[in-house]
Amino acid sequence: MLGYIVRGPMAGHAWHHLQYVLGLRQLGHDVYFLEDSDDFESCYDPTTHEISSEPRYGLRFADMVFTRAGLRDRWAYYDAHTATWHGPAGPKAVELCRSADICLNVSGVNPLREWLMKIPRRVLVDTDPAFTQLRHLADPRAMESALRHNTFMTFGENFGSADCTIPDDGLPWQPTRQPIVLDAWPVTPGSPDGSFSTMMQWQSYPDVTFDGQTYGMKAMSFPPYFELPSKVDARLEVAVGGASAPRDALRDAGWVVRDPLRPSRDPWVYQRFMRESKAEFSVAKDGYVATNSGWFSDRSAEYLASGRPVVVQETGFSQWLEVHRGVVAFRSPDEAVAAINGVVRDYDTHCRAARVVAEAYFDANLVLTSLLQRASRAVHAA
Repeated sequence: MLGYIVRGPMAGHAWHHLQYVLGLRQLGHDVYFLEDSDDFESCYDPTTHEISSEPRYGLRFADMVFTRAGLRDRWAYYDAHTATWHGPAGPKAVELCRSADICLNVSGVNPLREWLMKIPRRVLVDTDPAFTQLRHLADPRAMESALRHNTFMTFGENFGSADCTIPDDGLPWQPTRQPIVLDAWPVTPGSPDGSFSTMMQWQSYPDVTFDGQTYGMKAMSFPPYFELPSKVDARLEVAVGGASAPRDALRDAGWVVRDPLRPSRDPWVYQRFMRESKAEFSVAKDGYVATNSGWFSDRSAEYLASGRPVVVQETGFSQWLEVHRGVVAFRSPDEAVAAINGVVRDYDTHCRAARVVAEAYFDANLVLTSLLQRASRAVHAA
């Protein structure tokens, strides 16, 4: 399983990838996490906000995360800048690849080196629908990297349907979603006095324009909801990152604004942030919404597993996910107001329903079993 924890040593990234490793182990598979530095400077240090080729902070973070998760000897990091393997599984990583049955490249952020190309089933898991396909259409090198895989899964679950406008890059995408290891997310009583909270990046990367259409970030989705705090019977809290985030304007509008680095530096502090919340309120990237992609947030799935309802912007996920209790979708500020106030009025019911939704749709046992079965069929068909 390939992911992004050493280079992106943040709690959200860690949980996003840990769910795959823990879930595959729970299913009885012999699973290892591998990460590659790639050939450019990509190691983020949250204490300095610098990006370099130096992985020391990320290596310490990874060691803490995998040790506490009971996976101490199950990870390795390849530093291409020094041609060096790090981590407990580093000395045997290449040999592990020779005997592996399947490679899951989650988010496609790791290059497939020669030792990975020997693995018969190589699955690209697209967690950023629309933007991934746009990158393939605009950048031949990105498409070349994608074609080193032989199975293609996407969080854009509506891809290929008549009302989904994700640009077609020609790859045979199949739907998948975030797996949640439910045992790692125990239900706790909801906090009636807590906030509707979320963590978000204001501008993850520049907006993308293709064929006359601009596909934006959360910075494009959020403005219509600026005045929400004055219209609902709840406290709204946002831990927002990004240099361009309008924190003062958000505070003036009544939002509680938090530093996202505090809960993000430790996966278990991150869990506590969710448990102390009443529910989640969140917008989605404009590109997910505009294309009716069907994308659903891994973070929102974690709120649900914790027994916290989510009020989230519709991306078309209601085509495959039941939305009424536990998950409430909105398309406009008026719908968002009604959704938040509805959750407040019937809070206990929504809390109970949240975990039921997580069990029905995001249970890692179900999600990963389906993914592996379809990956096997796809390779045999090819």
